[in-house]
Amino acid sequence: MKLIRQEFNITFGYDVAFTEGLFNPSNPLFAKQIESDPDKPVPKLLFVLDDGVVRHHSSLFQQIIDYGKAHEGQFSIVSQPVTLPGGEASKNDPALVQGILEEIERAEIDRHSYVVVVGGGAVIDTAGYAAAIAHRGVRLIRVPTTVLAQNDAAVGVKNGVNAFGKKNFLGTFATPDAVLNDFEFLKTLDERDWRSGISEAVKVALIKDARFFRQLEKQAEQLRLRDMDAMQSLIIRCAELHLEHIATSGDPFETGSSRPLDFGHWAAHKLEHLTEYELRHGEAVAIGIALDTTYSHLSGLISEESWLRVLNLFQECGFRLYVPELESRLNQPEDADSLLSGLEEFREHLGGTLTIMLLQEIGQGIEVHQVDTDRYREAIQLLKHADQEPVSTREENR
Repeated sequence: MKLIRQEFNITFGYDVAFTEGLFNPSNPLFAKQIESDPDKPVPKLLFVLDDGVVRHHSSLFQQIIDYGKAHEGQFSIVSQPVTLPGGEASKNDPALVQGILEEIERAEIDRHSYVVVVGGGAVIDTAGYAAAIAHRGVRLIRVPTTVLAQNDAAVGVKNGVNAFGKKNFLGTFATPDAVLNDFEFLKTLDERDWRSGISEAVKVALIKDARFFRQLEKQAEQLRLRDMDAMQSLIIRCAELHLEHIATSGDPFETGSSRPLDFGHWAAHKLEHLTEYELRHGEAVAIGIALDTTYSHLSGLISEESWLRVLNLFQECGFRLYVPELESRLNQPEDADSLLSGLEEFREHLGGTLTIMLLQEIGQGIEVHQVDTDRYREAIQLLKHADQEPVSTREENR
């Protein structure tokens, strides 16, 4: 027998930047991210735009064209952008990925050119997936436009679309060339999209940074009332914690069966599907975190005080903690329409042993490999009651 073992290391690096007025011609940030070689053709840029962003910023592509003219010679912009529907619809339609690939081929976007995606997390996921499979990977610049995309979905190394009724069944691990966050886009978000991304900050604070959690508690009202300074602080710290985890966890491409940053996500992903994606991802994550925090309390891992602090923070920020789909076919956990079937789907998605992140204390998570479905049923009833009688009201009545 002859065995040849191959082993090599590659260092990945990319900038995550925060600015305002990204496509203002006087702002050099975007142009500095485009790598050009005087001995090679000028890089081409194919833009993929979220139609929701276009509706609120009708002159966006003209601004991009004007920016290109101000930096003429550094890059060329494909004359027409690709526009995708915002939200989960972009991840549910295979024709949209095919459409991006056709435009990449038509515009002759090669491995020295760029796809630039401007939009929410779902559109960034879809465009990123197409970019990663074209030519085995063309360069990608992400310009996230929602809270959830800026603090979570766009800062990491994953791309994915939905298939077979399962969240992110198709996807890739591919590092972007840059993530450029423009806070100006947040000003036109509706209430749900403004609030939705807060849940990802609560998530990472609960499992990694108790001080950050206390900051969120202090700023809950400001966040609900759309205070931009509070939101910018939340986004930057949340992004820092996500990036730190990716860089230092030892498993950036998730080859194991542990995924701490998916605290609350096994239920969230299932709830999105059960509600036919009426729930925003961040709204589903808030419920999923509340559910796993309640389960942690019932398991004796965290105190009642800590449990109530978590529920109260979500409610102070304006989240609901219960939807009827939580109780879908709870006595038939193997049924595809049962919330509890999400546990097996989560195990299958990660491979290997079921690994669920629970809460040991605020700021510290703990992984478990077995769960009690009866305890989850009890947790759901507690959330239903908490949603009907908010924690703050209950405390005032004591």
